[in-house]
Amino acid sequence: MVNFSDISNAIFNPLKSWAEQSQGNWNLLIVSGFLLVFVGAILTYVLHKKIGKADERTKQISLNSALIVLCVVILCDVIFPKEYMWQIFFLFKYSFAFLTSAIYLAVRYKKDFF
Repeated sequence: MVNFSDISNAIFNPLKSWAEQSQGNWNLLIVSGFLLVFVGAILTYVLHKKIGKADERTKQISLNSALIVLCVVILCDVIFPKEYMWQIFFLFKYSFAFLTSAIYLAVRYKKDFF
């Protein structure tokens, strides 16, 4: 039986040891997490506005976008460790969710309008 905590510890222990080497490394992770969250949230908002007002077509796109966010958040909850660096992984969890939603919206926007 595969234990997910063993796998996530094997993947994220090198990151933990790198982040704990200096305060600069820790701050780099925090700043990059905040930047990714803001970029992902802004891109998602802008692309939602570009797609247009809610109607039969855009409501389905918005629901699929929300489903992608939910799936990425659940997947990251399973993968990311909860014993250490949970604040940083919290940032990265939502940044990945917003970015994947923005990618989905960009692909749908390009497919529908170009």
